[in-house]
Amino acid sequence: MDAVLETYGADDFALWPVADLGTDRFLPLSGRLSATEVGTAMAILVGYNQDASDDPVTEPGAGIRRLRHLAETESVIAPGGLRVHDSTTGAMVWPGCCFGLENWRDWGGLTQGEQIWLGHDPAPHTERVGSLIRLWPGTRGSATRPVDIPVAELPDLLRTVQDKLTGFLALAGQWLSQHAPSLATPLTAKLNADLSIGAPRRLPTGRGR
Repeated sequence: MDAVLETYGADDFALWPVADLGTDRFLPLSGRLSATEVGTAMAILVGYNQDASDDPVTEPGAGIRRLRHLAETESVIAPGGLRVHDSTTGAMVWPGCCFGLENWRDWGGLTQGEQIWLGHDPAPHTERVGSLIRLWPGTRGSATRPVDIPVAELPDLLRTVQDKLTGFLALAGQWLSQHAPSLATPLTAKLNADLSIGAPRRLPTGRGR
C-alpha cells in the first residue's frame, strides 16, 4: 500500500528541477525519493492548490511566491490517494479521481465496517467478504481482479503508509531548506497538518491491540 500523487500537474513545469514522469502517472511518496522527485511532488502541490495563470514563470521569484501561497492556503489538497498492489496476483487498485491524498485516513473506517468513497474514475470500491476487505479496481484499463486485505492487517498497512509519508515530509523539509529557507518550517508544518501525516487523529488498531 502506497501513498501516491498524480503527476499530471508537473507537465512542463519549469520553476525548479523535476523528475521524468513515469508512464503510470503516479508518484509513490516515501523517504527514498530523489531530490528531483521531491521537486515533482512540490510542483504538483503548488499547481493543484492555486491558479498560477496570473503569475508567469518568467517573472522573478515565481517559485517562491507559489510556495508561499501553498503555505498560506486554507487547506492543502493533493491529487492522488492510496494505491494497493497484490504482489502475488499482480492485481492493482489505483486511487479514484477527486478522493485526494488528504483523505487517506478515511481508509481506517473500513476496519469498523464503514463504507467509504474512494473516488470517481476508475471508480474503485470495496466490499466486506467475511474477514476480508475486497478492493475492486473499477474500470481502469483491463484490470478486473480485486485485492483482498484481511481486516486485521489493514491497520499495519496504514501505519506503513504513515511511515512513508513521514519520510517524504522529512525530505520535503530538506528540499524547502534549499529552495525556500524561510518557508521550510511553516510549509512543512502545513503539509504535516493538512495531509494528516502526524497523529492528530489516531489510526485504527488491529484485533487484540
